[in-house]
Amino acid sequence: MEATLAQILAAIGEPLVDVLVAPSGLDAPVSGTAIVDPDDDPAEQPGRLVLLIGARGRDAVRPLRAAARHGAVAVAVKTDRSAEPELRDAAADAGVALLAVRPDARWDQLEQLVHGVLDGGAGGDGADDDPGDLYSLAQTIGLLTGGLVSIEDTGNRVLAYSRSDSTAPDELRRLSILGWQGPAGYLATLRGWGVFDRLRAGEEVVRIDEHAELGIRRRLAVGIHAGHRQLGTIWVQEGASPLAERAEGVLVGAARVAAGHLVRRRSRHRDAWSRDVVVGLLDGRVGADLVAGTFGLDVDAPAVVVAFAVRGGAAHELGAAELAEVVSVHAATFRRGALTAPVGARVYAVLPGVAPGAVPPALAAMCADVVAVTRRRAAVRVQAGIGSGVPALGGVPASRVDADRVLDAMASGADVAAIGDLRAEILLDQALGLLADLHDPTAAALLAHDAEQGSELARSVRAYLDALGDVRVAARRLTVHPNTLRYRLRRAAEVAGVALDDPTARLVLHLHLLRATRA
Repeated sequence: MEATLAQILAAIGEPLVDVLVAPSGLDAPVSGTAIVDPDDDPAEQPGRLVLLIGARGRDAVRPLRAAARHGAVAVAVKTDRSAEPELRDAAADAGVALLAVRPDARWDQLEQLVHGVLDGGAGGDGADDDPGDLYSLAQTIGLLTGGLVSIEDTGNRVLAYSRSDSTAPDELRRLSILGWQGPAGYLATLRGWGVFDRLRAGEEVVRIDEHAELGIRRRLAVGIHAGHRQLGTIWVQEGASPLAERAEGVLVGAARVAAGHLVRRRSRHRDAWSRDVVVGLLDGRVGADLVAGTFGLDVDAPAVVVAFAVRGGAAHELGAAELAEVVSVHAATFRRGALTAPVGARVYAVLPGVAPGAVPPALAAMCADVVAVTRRRAAVRVQAGIGSGVPALGGVPASRVDADRVLDAMASGADVAAIGDLRAEILLDQALGLLADLHDPTAAALLAHDAEQGSELARSVRAYLDALGDVRVAARRLTVHPNTLRYRLRRAAEVAGVALDDPTARLVLHLHLLRATRA
């Protein structure tokens, strides 16, 4: 697989590497890595990120130029401040990106992290990206909590971490990432405080106070569990600003999402198959029994589907994969058995245990949280449509249809809506859709006259009908004088034979004008 240089840097950048120069930009595709020793014979490296071992500082200029001549996209070098200007000039002249690697970083770690991005598609925004990638999940948790995130296995080996950006990591985080594992001394201290015992015990979020004398800032931690077995830990370090108010709730949901990723990460095929099962449930291709057996759900439990979509011209800034990560964390916080899958540009959450009837306040709050977080952190507008509750898992396709209808009918300024809020609008849309093959000569004549003469007879008649025949109300909505509206109604009768005194004709005309003039 391929990833752009920007995606690689987004996943594994500071504190391991920093980009010094990128003559061709950060969108250049990287197809793989190559470890090169300056004494090796030059070899073709098309599209590769070359890890230049055995040469530091100015000694790296010659092999850097050689790598560029043989097709390298970027060259990673361990350097020092004094040599950076010369290396920058050489990279710019050769047309290759230059990555500065921390002197205490391990080359084998860096290579495996890059391969993790290439194999998992982390950070991408295309529909084929894997929304379950651990790097993407870590970045999402960081976005939702406002902290610096690392995901570790039970041996305290770092599996993925979020970018630090402008907030400096504390000594524990820095050493853990650079060494790819928590430092023994710090781990012993945490063990002595009973942190690991509490993480093994269950889903409790453990708070660790700041200890400036040890280089440890305040952080939260939660164990990742599958049943009674611990699979790993999520750590969130507080940065320059306090953690988000709901950070602890986010961590509970994130740990449940991470558990599924860690169970499935041994087999990418299995992971993709599981997503296909969820998509199949949504569109009715996969039976509820198979889904219930796959994910350990009760096939007879009620459920509801919520659809999320990015609105406006900013859709490209937040792809379905990234939105799915945000939704999956919040949905898992709301319901342990929540299922999430992107389908096209929309993301769906199947929430078991929500019975038909009124929307639970906690569900509406969860949807509002997704909307607020994406607006605040990614500067995009997301809307959430809550479908009808169904009595069993087999009714999920019907709930999904209703969730889509809610999204399609929502006003542009609304954040969250349920089927009950918009049922009249949705039914009207369906009714108007049935008129596509029906012809009303009165409406057609009005519209044709307006198109030819530039008049507003159709709009005026519709406003009059919308106002239930109240001329003053309709005139006020049109911002015209009531006498002007009365004149237009007389002209409509002359031009198209409008019969406003016939209830049946009024109803038919109203429906056709609604279909023709509705925004």
